[in-house]
Amino acid sequence: MRKIKSLVPLLPIDTEKIESRAVLRKEAQTRQILAELKGFAPVIPNQSILVSAIILQEAQESSAIENIVTTQDELYKNLIIQSPSMDSSIKEVINYREAVYAGDEILKKKQIISISDIVKIQETIVENNAGIRKLPGTTLVNNATGETVYTPPQEYDELCFLLDNFCAYFNDKENSLWKMAVLHYQFETIHPFYDGNGRTGRILNILYLLLKNHIDTPILYLSSYIIKHKTQYYSLLREVREKDMWENWILYILDGIEETSKLALEKIKSIKVLLESTLEKIKERCPKIYSKELVELIFENPYSKIDFLVKKLNINRKTASKYLKEMEENNFLTHIQVGKELVYINHNLMKILAI
Repeated sequence: MRKIKSLVPLLPIDTEKIESRAVLRKEAQTRQILAELKGFAPVIPNQSILVSAIILQEAQESSAIENIVTTQDELYKNLIIQSPSMDSSIKEVINYREAVYAGDEILKKKQIISISDIVKIQETIVENNAGIRKLPGTTLVNNATGETVYTPPQEYDELCFLLDNFCAYFNDKENSLWKMAVLHYQFETIHPFYDGNGRTGRILNILYLLLKNHIDTPILYLSSYIIKHKTQYYSLLREVREKDMWENWILYILDGIEETSKLALEKIKSIKVLLESTLEKIKERCPKIYSKELVELIFENPYSKIDFLVKKLNINRKTASKYLKEMEENNFLTHIQVGKELVYINHNLMKILAI
């Protein structure tokens, strides 16, 4: 086997370049806030309420970074009807959500990430099996100017060599948050696929936090932060590549973890208050149909339909229809027509998720 040489530095990076006083101070501060999020999340007893809502929001925002734009309303409607002719942008967002679920399942089973796992995640996102790049010619171009801003490694063997090194570092015992910044930089620099590199890299961020037990469920994502600071994101990536300047890049990612942790924490608190209030109010106003499972269902599925209740609650369609109509009459839901379906929206929850 021939020896592989690469211009991309291998991991780990010399800690003297990374563990500055500013980084270590920020690491401690960010860990504390992330730990608060991890500790508070279980107050929502049905974690799928959080996971399903937050993953879909992340899928939407991560795709928006790639200029794949859709709305929450369009997403939820399409999840309801599952039309084979759905808009390609909506399909890409839904694929991203499925890729997050796939990555989470991989970690639960294996407790490591391999090259084949990364390929599976990327294939789920882009819906093809082209896999790791085999043809040369890939460059990253500034869409506004046409300027080539970066030329990643071109040879298949080099890409596999770098990904093997990436996975070894991803899976080792080091669990710092600054390491996630290093990994994200490295993956985007390797740029191993023809398409879906950014989205795959952002999913690997959350899988790292899960693997290292910083969080227990996939409820924290940086996409909203990256969208907000997109110019800085690309500028700092470039500074690391061209000048080997790590500190500002790592502080940027740690800031992102901290800011999104705070936002997620506030969102979870708001959902908790609304869930508890809705449980009490439905129990009071609709005692004949009340059950905890029913209320949790309209939180897990902010856009609900008769079939969801039939399957989840093991009731017939007539009873399910009655339940939904009664909840609408008491202002817990609002219905719309989507194709041939009546869809009932948990409008109070959607206000929280839209923030």
